[in-house]
Amino acid sequence: MRSPTAIQALRARIEKIEAGHKRPSAALPFGIAAIDQHLPGGGLAEAALHEVAGGGNGAVDGAAAALFAAGIAARTSGKVLWCLVRKDLFAPALQQAGLGLDRVIYVEAGDEKTLLGCFEEGLRHGGLGAVVGEVARLSMTASRRLQLAAERSGAIGIAIRRWRRHADAAEFGQPSAALTRWRVSSLPSVPLPVAGVGRARWHLELIRCRAGESADFVVDACDAKGRLAISSDVVDGQAAAKAGSRRAAA
Repeated sequence: MRSPTAIQALRARIEKIEAGHKRPSAALPFGIAAIDQHLPGGGLAEAALHEVAGGGNGAVDGAAAALFAAGIAARTSGKVLWCLVRKDLFAPALQQAGLGLDRVIYVEAGDEKTLLGCFEEGLRHGGLGAVVGEVARLSMTASRRLQLAAERSGAIGIAIRRWRRHADAAEFGQPSAALTRWRVSSLPSVPLPVAGVGRARWHLELIRCRAGESADFVVDACDAKGRLAISSDVVDGQAAAKAGSRRAAA
């Protein structure tokens, strides 16, 4: 039986070998202190996989999750690969969230197995700013492969979880190699002093953050440059519920 010292030495060697394949870690800040302070490095980790899902209100929250992902991708540099199975993505909405149509390369996969393969190959490419994949299921093995590919290329990987049945949403709680896991729910839009519809507003939940804390935020949706803003109701102390934070599992 190996001694504890020998095991520690072996682990150190493995970590050193794995580190040789990783690019130096960097972070993409949201530019909002209340959010960035909950993320190790002061922002969303680059060279990493992140998961996003709608809060449960069907297509409405699903669309909000896609726009949240688009806003993140919009703030990266370079082309963005967007992999999907369902052909219902509304490109003009991505542009309104800051992701220009000339930056997006679309991959229409025939099934999820093919999509995951394209997702991984996109992350391995190394010349993309972000790779987005719309997936229903994401096993630990698949997420680990995507995470390793992102680490080696330096691109941000965003898995948008889309379920065919509401009962499948429980799978979102299963273990994953993603560094963060987000849930986005639509809220009533920002009130205007005149008749009309104001800026969209979301309840943004950071429900898992490796080596960090989870939290809830009420934010104004992405603007034309992919930036979020803390809702004015929250700034004025008029939110219906205060954002609560809880310790996330590492």
